[in-house]
Amino acid sequence: MNRNLYILFVFALSFGSLKAQDSIVLSFSEYLGYVKKFHPIAKQAELTLQFGQANLMKARGGFDPKIEVDNARKKFKNTEYFDQLSTTFKIPTWYGVELKGNFEQNNGQFLNPQAFVPDDGLYSAGISASLGRGLFINKRMAELKKAKLFMEQTKADRDILINQIIYEASVTYFNWLQAYRETTVYNQFLDNAKLRFEGVKRSVENGDKAAIDSVEAGIIVKNRALGLERAKVKFMKTSLELSTFLWLNDDIPVEIQPNVIPDTFIENTLDDVLEISGLPLTDFAIEDHPKLQSLNYKYKGLEVDKRLKANKLLPIVDIQYNFLTETPDIARSFNTNQYKGGFSIAFPLFLRKERGDLRLAKAKLQDLRFDMDNARITIQNKVLALSRELASFETQNQLIDDIVSDYTTMLNAEERKFSFGESSLFLINSREKSLIDSQLKSIELQNKFLITKAKLFNSLSRNLENL
Repeated sequence: MNRNLYILFVFALSFGSLKAQDSIVLSFSEYLGYVKKFHPIAKQAELTLQFGQANLMKARGGFDPKIEVDNARKKFKNTEYFDQLSTTFKIPTWYGVELKGNFEQNNGQFLNPQAFVPDDGLYSAGISASLGRGLFINKRMAELKKAKLFMEQTKADRDILINQIIYEASVTYFNWLQAYRETTVYNQFLDNAKLRFEGVKRSVENGDKAAIDSVEAGIIVKNRALGLERAKVKFMKTSLELSTFLWLNDDIPVEIQPNVIPDTFIENTLDDVLEISGLPLTDFAIEDHPKLQSLNYKYKGLEVDKRLKANKLLPIVDIQYNFLTETPDIARSFNTNQYKGGFSIAFPLFLRKERGDLRLAKAKLQDLRFDMDNARITIQNKVLALSRELASFETQNQLIDDIVSDYTTMLNAEERKFSFGESSLFLINSREKSLIDSQLKSIELQNKFLITKAKLFNSLSRNLENL
């Protein structure tokens, strides 16, 4: 079987086994389900979580135990100057403390006196610690804290990315639905024009009407056919646009076939599919918005940076202490009288670099705080504006429905008068054109209403959990 035919066959099966000539309804929820599961951008959004996990693993690596082996040897003209071996096992801990075990074995004719150790080697066990800078926070601790915050931030960013692709896919579906409804309208009125033309032609043949009436009726048929062709082109273009959002597993793109049509009763399920049904828009939990959550995690990461910069104002006070023994298998052999230790202290006199870094960290926090305040009020006002716009659209839709009903009544009355010979094709065409325009206006207005609901969904950045 041809690959393309196989793809179309699989796609058709997913919506039910129907005859080849029957229409297949692609429901809005099924469509969004395919978008969320298989679209490359949706898959790409899931990769942000992997970035967060990889970054966290990298940061945790700063606390991995380490084994170090250092061997230096010099031999020249049959003289062994020195052969030095040092192996160390280190365990970093959360605060600025590091546990360490060491084995050292040195020999040679020209060893530094301080490198002299017993023939079987010397063992040591101890700790090194930072009592000033780096005790309560250091680069290793800061990186791990920021990695955990970044991982949470990637979840919010993932929801924002998926929400955006679902929003764009929804708008494309609504435009496809609008084009389909417009095509249906032109089809209906083309059929009416053809019936009217046949009736007028028979009347002309019977001598009841003038031949010019047949010409006028034919012009109406051609106008309706022209409108239908334009609607078909628009429907074809929107179908191709919709196809860019449809993929199957294994990254296989799908092309919408002519017998696949949208759900014309989408208004009944739209709110439930977008999960905006019954939301208290005037009092929603704005702090749960993914955009604000992402900014909040970023802010917490900058706070960790500020703490690290502030910690660098402290002096460097590093100490180390190691017990020494020749027999590590005997616990009592570790004697406090046999040790190796020391300390180091350093403190910049002016701290200009450290104070500058701290000032920059505070400025970044302030800048991000302004962004958060702006994002909060922008989201809140946008949601309230969209909720009021939706209320207005409900009124507008009711008005346009009444207008369509009135134009329908006027056209029906004109057609009855025409059947009694009391009207003309010109008046019927005028009434019918007004009705067509009002129906197209109603379809356009309904599409704007649906898109506004999609904008509300987008402004809330909801991630559809039920798809």
